[in-house]
Amino acid sequence: MSQKRDYYEVLGIAKNADDAEIKKAYRKMAIKYHPDKNPGDAEAEEKFKEAAEAYEVLSNTDKRAQYDRFGHAAMGGAGGFSGGGMNMEDIFSQFGDVFGSAFGGGSFGGSRGGSRMVRGTNLRVKMKLTLEEIATGVKKKIKVNKLVNAEGVTFKSCTTCNGSGRLTRVAQTFLGAMQTQTTCHACQGAGKMIDKKPADSDAQGLKRNEEVIEIEIPAGVEEGMQLSVQGRGNAGPFNGVAGDLIVVIEEAEHSELRRDGENLHFDALVNFADVVLGESIEVPIINGKVKIKIDPGTQSGKVLRLKGKGLPSVQGYGTGDQFVHINVFTPTKISKEERELFEKIKVSENFNPSVEERGKGFFKRMKDMFS
Repeated sequence: MSQKRDYYEVLGIAKNADDAEIKKAYRKMAIKYHPDKNPGDAEAEEKFKEAAEAYEVLSNTDKRAQYDRFGHAAMGGAGGFSGGGMNMEDIFSQFGDVFGSAFGGGSFGGSRGGSRMVRGTNLRVKMKLTLEEIATGVKKKIKVNKLVNAEGVTFKSCTTCNGSGRLTRVAQTFLGAMQTQTTCHACQGAGKMIDKKPADSDAQGLKRNEEVIEIEIPAGVEEGMQLSVQGRGNAGPFNGVAGDLIVVIEEAEHSELRRDGENLHFDALVNFADVVLGESIEVPIINGKVKIKIDPGTQSGKVLRLKGKGLPSVQGYGTGDQFVHINVFTPTKISKEERELFEKIKVSENFNPSVEERGKGFFKRMKDMFS
């Protein structure tokens, strides 16, 4: 699994930090490790990217919720999922929100002007998995209908911003002339516009196309978990950066096993004679069947634990257990001979609860169930 540092640790904030604290912490880190302030320092650049990645996740309500629940497995980790793939264009596009319009929404202290790559939109698909697939992890191929850059598209400089990607506005105030920059609305900051394009493409040089994508799902994923495959979403306008493919996990209901986090549960319906005399029974597990021993005198409701027979943790914290719940089957119809047999044994003291059993409290009985 991923060896990434915890995002909260990266920004030096508590897990209950609010949006303002997250933004303030990121601003501090970005200023400290900015490439212009640390030219040629590869370590500073990596810390700069690391802080940007942490901010990109923690500043987004949905991504933060997924990260808090599943850790880096929800954002990246195995299978090519995104997390550390932010490029410099992605990072500097954050600055408009964090540092204000004085930096033009994409520059830092005026040192990084010019046009920017426009990001495409994300695609969202649902993927239904069986418990068997979740237990081992699986590779799946899916067909998506997405926007791609049309072949033969040519571009020219945007006539609205003259290729800068920004519009400069000067306003007179009581303090004098104040200059601000905003992203060009015509080219979305790309600095270019369509010159020539095929007839089947849209105004941004994009067209729809089917693509088969192979996705590697890590073991232990859960219902509702969202995994992001970087760069496999819709292409960016004006030959920009592609969005992500968001994979939403759904679990197919198992015919015999029930899931509770990393643990599995199975209801075993057993013969009355088996719990009286003792017997070995076969129960299903996620990858086959095993035999377990029912001791003589086992009570209905007892829970047997099969250690390590559950599901793996998506964050790599071990494997859960499987619990077998013993339920004694009671027939609804019996023969004359069977009735006569039970008439004889029901008067036996051995088949009636003792005073000690009747007097057991709830917690004692629960303890016996799991012993």
